[in-house]
Amino acid sequence: MQRESSGLAVLTIDAPPLNLYTAELQDRFAEAIGELEADSPRALLVRAEGKIVSGGVDVSLFDAQGSPAEAKVLLDQMLSIPDRIAALEFPTVFAAHGLCLTWAFEVAVACDIILASERAKFGLVERVVGLTPTMGGTQRLAARAGVGRAKEFVMTGGTYDAATLERWNVVNRVLPVEDFDAACRAFIEDLAAGPTKAHAATKKVLAHYENGGVAEANAHVTTIASALFDTEDLRGAVKSFLTDGPGKATFRGR
Repeated sequence: MQRESSGLAVLTIDAPPLNLYTAELQDRFAEAIGELEADSPRALLVRAEGKIVSGGVDVSLFDAQGSPAEAKVLLDQMLSIPDRIAALEFPTVFAAHGLCLTWAFEVAVACDIILASERAKFGLVERVVGLTPTMGGTQRLAARAGVGRAKEFVMTGGTYDAATLERWNVVNRVLPVEDFDAACRAFIEDLAAGPTKAHAATKKVLAHYENGGVAEANAHVTTIASALFDTEDLRGAVKSFLTDGPGKATFRGR
Protein backbone atom coordinates (compact mmCIF):
# COMPACT_ATOMS: atom_id res chain seq x y z
CA MET A 1 0.00 0.00 0.00
CA GLN A 2 1.28 3.44 -0.93
CA ARG A 3 0.75 6.56 1.15
CA GLU A 4 1.21 9.97 -0.43
CA SER A 5 1.87 13.42 0.98
CA SER A 6 -1.55 14.56 -0.24
CA GLY A 7 -3.16 12.20 2.27
CA LEU A 8 -4.18 9.76 -0.45
CA ALA A 9 -3.64 6.03 0.10
CA VAL A 10 -3.41 3.64 -2.85
CA LEU A 11 -4.04 -0.05 -2.20
CA THR A 12 -2.94 -2.15 -5.17
CA ILE A 13 -3.98 -5.78 -5.77
CA ASP A 14 -0.93 -7.46 -7.29
CA ALA A 15 -0.97 -11.28 -7.20
CA PRO A 16 -0.19 -12.38 -10.76
CA PRO A 17 -1.27 -13.83 -13.02
CA LEU A 18 -4.96 -13.65 -12.07
CA ASN A 19 -5.09 -11.81 -8.74
CA LEU A 20 -6.95 -14.75 -7.22
CA TYR A 21 -8.21 -14.61 -3.65
CA THR A 22 -6.01 -16.86 -1.51
CA ALA A 23 -5.30 -17.21 2.20
CA GLU A 24 -2.14 -15.14 1.70
CA LEU A 25 -3.99 -12.38 -0.13
CA GLN A 26 -6.64 -12.36 2.59
CA ASP A 27 -4.00 -11.89 5.29
CA ARG A 28 -2.23 -9.12 3.40
CA PHE A 29 -5.50 -7.36 2.60
CA ALA A 30 -6.56 -7.51 6.26
CA GLU A 31 -3.18 -6.13 7.31
CA ALA A 32 -3.50 -3.22 4.88
CA ILE A 33 -7.00 -2.41 6.13
CA GLY A 34 -5.65 -2.44 9.68
CA GLU A 35 -3.12 0.22 8.66
CA LEU A 36 -5.90 2.32 7.17
CA GLU A 37 -8.03 1.98 10.30
CA ALA A 38 -5.11 2.96 12.55
CA ASP A 39 -3.89 5.96 10.55
CA SER A 40 -6.77 7.29 8.49
CA PRO A 41 -5.76 8.82 5.15
CA ARG A 42 -7.94 11.43 3.51
CA ALA A 43 -9.07 9.06 0.75
CA LEU A 44 -8.38 5.56 -0.56
CA LEU A 45 -7.99 4.29 -4.12
CA VAL A 46 -8.22 0.51 -4.61
CA ARG A 47 -6.77 -0.67 -7.91
CA ALA A 48 -5.15 -3.73 -9.47
CA GLU A 49 -2.10 -4.59 -11.55
CA GLY A 50 -2.20 -6.95 -14.52
CA LYS A 51 -4.49 -7.50 -17.48
CA ILE A 52 -7.50 -8.16 -15.21
CA VAL A 53 -8.64 -6.99 -11.80
CA SER A 54 -9.27 -10.57 -10.62
CA GLY A 55 -10.30 -13.95 -11.95
CA GLY A 56 -12.04 -14.74 -8.65
CA VAL A 57 -11.25 -16.99 -5.69
CA ASP A 58 -8.73 -19.84 -5.72
CA VAL A 59 -11.27 -22.68 -5.59
CA SER A 60 -8.81 -24.92 -3.73
CA LEU A 61 -9.53 -22.68 -0.75
CA PHE A 62 -13.11 -24.00 -0.77
CA ASP A 63 -12.00 -27.57 -1.41
CA ALA A 64 -9.93 -27.48 1.79
CA GLN A 65 -13.01 -26.93 3.97
CA GLY A 66 -13.91 -30.19 5.68
CA SER A 67 -17.28 -29.21 7.15
CA PRO A 68 -19.87 -26.42 7.18
CA ALA A 69 -18.42 -25.25 10.52
CA GLU A 70 -14.95 -24.92 9.00
CA ALA A 71 -16.38 -23.18 5.96
CA LYS A 72 -18.22 -20.65 8.11
CA VAL A 73 -14.97 -19.61 9.79
CA LEU A 74 -13.41 -19.00 6.38
CA LEU A 75 -16.45 -17.19 5.00
CA ASP A 76 -16.69 -14.96 8.08
CA GLN A 77 -13.06 -13.97 7.57
CA MET A 78 -13.72 -13.23 3.91
CA LEU A 79 -16.81 -11.14 4.70
CA SER A 80 -14.82 -9.05 7.17
CA ILE A 81 -12.69 -7.61 4.34
CA PRO A 82 -15.43 -5.65 2.48
CA ASP A 83 -17.24 -4.93 5.74
CA ARG A 84 -14.15 -3.19 7.12
CA ILE A 85 -13.68 -1.28 3.88
CA ALA A 86 -17.29 -0.09 3.96
CA ALA A 87 -16.79 1.15 7.54
CA LEU A 88 -13.74 3.32 6.76
CA GLU A 89 -14.48 6.94 7.63
CA PHE A 90 -13.10 8.52 4.47
CA PRO A 91 -13.90 8.33 0.74
CA THR A 92 -13.04 5.05 -0.98
CA VAL A 93 -12.87 4.59 -4.75
CA PHE A 94 -12.47 1.30 -6.64
CA ALA A 95 -10.87 1.43 -10.09
CA ALA A 96 -11.74 -1.48 -12.39
CA HIS A 97 -9.69 -1.55 -15.58
CA GLY A 98 -10.63 -5.07 -16.76
CA LEU A 99 -12.42 -8.27 -15.78
CA CYS A 100 -13.54 -8.06 -12.13
CA LEU A 101 -15.02 -11.27 -10.71
CA THR A 102 -16.38 -12.49 -7.38
CA TRP A 103 -14.39 -11.22 -4.38
CA ALA A 104 -12.99 -8.21 -6.28
CA PHE A 105 -16.47 -7.13 -7.32
CA GLU A 106 -17.63 -7.56 -3.72
CA VAL A 107 -14.82 -5.28 -2.57
CA ALA A 108 -15.76 -2.82 -5.32
CA VAL A 109 -19.38 -2.48 -4.18
CA ALA A 110 -18.15 -2.03 -0.60
CA CYS A 111 -16.33 1.10 -1.76
CA ASP A 112 -18.14 4.43 -2.02
CA ILE A 113 -17.55 4.96 -5.73
CA ILE A 114 -16.72 2.61 -8.62
CA LEU A 115 -14.85 3.91 -11.65
CA ALA A 116 -14.63 1.52 -14.60
CA SER A 117 -12.83 1.57 -17.91
CA GLU A 118 -14.82 0.91 -21.08
CA ARG A 119 -13.10 -2.48 -21.17
CA ALA A 120 -14.17 -3.58 -17.68
CA LYS A 121 -16.55 -6.47 -17.07
CA PHE A 122 -18.04 -7.66 -13.80
CA GLY A 123 -19.54 -10.86 -12.46
CA LEU A 124 -20.51 -12.87 -9.41
CA VAL A 125 -19.97 -16.35 -10.83
CA GLU A 126 -20.14 -18.47 -7.68
CA ARG A 127 -22.92 -20.56 -9.25
CA VAL A 128 -20.22 -22.48 -11.16
CA VAL A 129 -19.17 -24.13 -7.88
CA GLY A 130 -22.68 -24.34 -6.41
CA LEU A 131 -22.15 -21.43 -4.04
CA THR A 132 -23.81 -18.07 -3.45
CA PRO A 133 -21.65 -14.94 -3.00
CA THR A 134 -20.55 -14.61 0.62
CA MET A 135 -18.66 -11.30 0.84
CA GLY A 136 -21.68 -9.00 0.78
CA GLY A 137 -21.82 -8.55 -2.98
CA THR A 138 -25.40 -9.72 -3.41
CA GLN A 139 -26.88 -7.36 -0.84
CA ARG A 140 -24.65 -4.41 -1.71
CA LEU A 141 -25.52 -4.86 -5.37
CA ALA A 142 -29.20 -4.87 -4.39
CA ALA A 143 -28.71 -1.61 -2.48
CA ARG A 144 -27.36 0.00 -5.66
CA ALA A 145 -29.40 -1.67 -8.39
CA GLY A 146 -32.43 -3.25 -6.73
CA VAL A 147 -33.33 -6.79 -5.70
CA GLY A 148 -34.40 -7.90 -9.18
CA ARG A 149 -31.10 -6.92 -10.75
CA ALA A 150 -29.17 -8.60 -7.94
CA LYS A 151 -31.08 -11.84 -8.49
CA GLU A 152 -30.37 -11.74 -12.22
CA PHE A 153 -26.69 -10.93 -11.73
CA VAL A 154 -26.08 -13.72 -9.21
CA MET A 155 -28.41 -16.42 -10.54
CA THR A 156 -27.24 -16.18 -14.16
CA GLY A 157 -23.60 -16.00 -13.20
CA GLY A 158 -23.04 -13.88 -16.28
CA THR A 159 -20.53 -11.12 -16.88
CA TYR A 160 -21.79 -7.61 -17.46
CA ASP A 161 -19.99 -4.73 -19.10
CA ALA A 162 -19.30 -1.39 -17.49
CA ALA A 163 -21.93 0.46 -19.52
CA THR A 164 -24.65 -1.90 -18.31
CA LEU A 165 -23.64 -1.54 -14.69
CA GLU A 166 -23.48 2.23 -15.04
CA ARG A 167 -27.06 2.10 -16.34
CA TRP A 168 -27.95 -0.03 -13.30
CA ASN A 169 -26.40 2.61 -10.98
CA VAL A 170 -23.72 0.18 -9.80
CA VAL A 171 -20.76 1.76 -11.60
CA ASN A 172 -20.56 5.50 -11.02
CA ARG A 173 -18.59 6.45 -14.11
CA VAL A 174 -17.28 4.71 -17.23
CA LEU A 175 -14.00 6.20 -18.41
CA PRO A 176 -11.93 5.73 -21.57
CA VAL A 177 -9.33 2.97 -21.54
CA GLU A 178 -6.65 5.46 -22.52
CA ASP A 179 -5.30 7.29 -19.47
CA PHE A 180 -7.69 5.39 -17.19
CA ASP A 181 -5.25 5.31 -14.28
CA ALA A 182 -4.60 9.03 -14.53
CA ALA A 183 -8.32 9.82 -14.64
CA CYS A 184 -8.97 7.69 -11.55
CA ARG A 185 -6.12 9.35 -9.70
CA ALA A 186 -7.40 12.82 -10.57
CA PHE A 187 -10.86 11.87 -9.33
CA ILE A 188 -9.66 10.53 -5.97
CA GLU A 189 -7.15 13.36 -5.47
CA ASP A 190 -10.04 15.80 -5.74
CA LEU A 191 -11.87 13.93 -2.98
CA ALA A 192 -8.72 13.78 -0.85
CA ALA A 193 -8.31 17.54 -1.15
CA GLY A 194 -11.87 18.15 0.01
CA PRO A 195 -13.55 18.39 3.44
CA THR A 196 -12.93 14.79 4.43
CA LYS A 197 -14.60 15.16 7.82
CA ALA A 198 -17.75 16.20 5.98
CA HIS A 199 -17.32 13.25 3.61
CA ALA A 200 -17.20 10.95 6.64
CA ALA A 201 -20.40 12.55 7.91
CA THR A 202 -22.06 11.96 4.53
CA LYS A 203 -21.13 8.28 4.77
CA LYS A 204 -22.67 8.05 8.25
CA VAL A 205 -25.92 9.65 7.10
CA LEU A 206 -26.19 7.28 4.14
CA ALA A 207 -25.40 4.28 6.34
CA HIS A 208 -28.43 5.20 8.43
CA TYR A 209 -30.49 5.53 5.23
CA GLU A 210 -29.38 2.07 4.11
CA ASN A 211 -30.37 0.66 7.50
CA GLY A 212 -33.77 2.27 7.75
CA GLY A 213 -34.63 4.66 4.94
CA VAL A 214 -35.22 8.41 5.05
CA ALA A 215 -36.81 8.42 8.52
CA GLU A 216 -33.81 6.63 10.04
CA ALA A 217 -31.39 9.04 8.34
CA ASN A 218 -33.44 12.04 9.48
CA ALA A 219 -33.21 10.83 13.06
CA HIS A 220 -29.42 11.17 12.96
CA VAL A 221 -28.49 13.73 10.31
CA THR A 222 -28.60 16.88 12.45
CA THR A 223 -26.45 15.33 15.17
CA ILE A 224 -23.90 14.17 12.61
CA ALA A 225 -23.85 17.48 10.73
CA SER A 226 -23.72 19.71 13.81
CA ALA A 227 -20.54 17.95 14.94
CA LEU A 228 -18.83 19.37 11.84
CA PHE A 229 -19.04 22.82 13.40
CA ASP A 230 -16.16 21.69 15.61
CA THR A 231 -13.89 21.07 12.58
CA GLU A 232 -11.26 23.43 11.19
CA ASP A 233 -12.46 22.72 7.65
CA LEU A 234 -16.00 23.99 8.21
CA ARG A 235 -15.02 27.04 10.26
CA GLY A 236 -12.33 28.01 7.77
CA ALA A 237 -14.54 27.42 4.73
CA VAL A 238 -17.37 29.51 6.18
CA LYS A 239 -14.98 32.41 6.86
CA SER A 240 -13.44 32.01 3.39
CA PHE A 241 -16.90 32.10 1.80
CA LEU A 242 -17.84 35.28 3.66
CA THR A 243 -14.50 36.96 2.95
CA ASP A 244 -13.53 35.76 -0.53
CA GLY A 245 -16.65 34.18 -1.98
CA PRO A 246 -17.45 30.54 -2.81
CA GLY A 247 -14.92 27.99 -4.02
CA LYS A 248 -11.81 29.62 -2.54
CA ALA A 249 -11.45 27.52 0.62
CA THR A 250 -8.78 24.87 1.08
CA PHE A 251 -9.32 21.84 3.28
CA ARG A 252 -6.93 19.95 5.55
CA GLY A 253 -9.19 17.13 6.68
CA ARG A 254 -9.39 18.45 10.24
